[in-house]
Amino acid sequence: MTTTWFITGTSSGFGRLLTERLLARGDRVAATLRRPEALDDLRAEYGDRLWTAHLDVTDTDEVRRVVGEAFRDLGRIDVVVNNAGYGVLASVEEASDEQIRRVVDTNLIGSVQVIRAVLPHLRAQGGGRILQVSTAGGQTTYPGLGYYHASKWGIEGFCETAAREIAPFGVALTIVEPGATPTNFATSIDTAPPLDAYADTPAGATRQAVAEGRFPLPNSAEKIADAMIDLVDSGATPLRLPLGPDTYDDVHAALADRLAEHEAHREVAYSVASG
Repeated sequence: MTTTWFITGTSSGFGRLLTERLLARGDRVAATLRRPEALDDLRAEYGDRLWTAHLDVTDTDEVRRVVGEAFRDLGRIDVVVNNAGYGVLASVEEASDEQIRRVVDTNLIGSVQVIRAVLPHLRAQGGGRILQVSTAGGQTTYPGLGYYHASKWGIEGFCETAAREIAPFGVALTIVEPGATPTNFATSIDTAPPLDAYADTPAGATRQAVAEGRFPLPNSAEKIADAMIDLVDSGATPLRLPLGPDTYDDVHAALADRLAEHEAHREVAYSVASG
C-alpha cells in the first residue's frame, strides 16, 4: 500500500535521503525546502509522486498555507516528518542575538508550528504519524552547543506533552534522536567569532575538534533514514527512538547522572512539604 509522507528540510541530509528512499519504493512525498529546485532531479524521475513547495519553517503563515495545500492536493497524508533544523556552534557568550533567534525560531517554534498546522488535518482524517527529528542533544549536552540544546530540549518537552494530548485522536508522535552523523547539516553548522577566554575550556575544545575533523561522527545517515522508515512500517509508536551508539550511551549516562542527583536530594525535597 502506498504511504504519503510530508517532510520538511528535504534539500539535504536525512530529509533528502528519506525522500529518495520513499520515492524509490513507490511512496508519495510532499517535500518542503527553501530551494525547491534542489529536487528537480527527483521530480524528473518520479513525476507526480513528488510534491514540492518552498517552505521556511520560521514563517508561520507560510507553514499553515503550505500544510493546507499539501493536504488539499494529496488528500490523506499518513506521516509527517518534522526535519528542518539549524545549528550553531558557540559558547553561550559567543553566539550573536541573530543566531540565538534563528536556532530557536527554526528548531523550536518552527517545529511547534508545523505540528500545530498538521494536527487539524490528521484529526479530521482519523489518525496519522508524526516523527519529530531531534538529536542526542535533546536529552544530553555538549559544550559549545548550548543554544542548539535549548531548542532541542524545548521541542522534546513540547512533543512529550503533545503525544499524550493527541493519542486519543489516533495520532502518534515519536521523537527521533539521531547521534552525530556525517550529513550536510553536520558540516554546515553555523559558528561565531571565538573569544580568547574560551580557547582552553570545554567549549573551545569542542570547537577545535570540529574544526580539525576530530569530532566523532559514528553513524550512517543512510541507516538512520532506513530505521525511521522501518519504524513507521512496523507500526510501533515509541515516544523516543535513539539512533546511534553515541545517542544511546550518552543519553543513558546523562539519565543515570540526573537520577542519582535527583535521588540525593530526596530528603530536602520532602522536608518542604506542608503539614
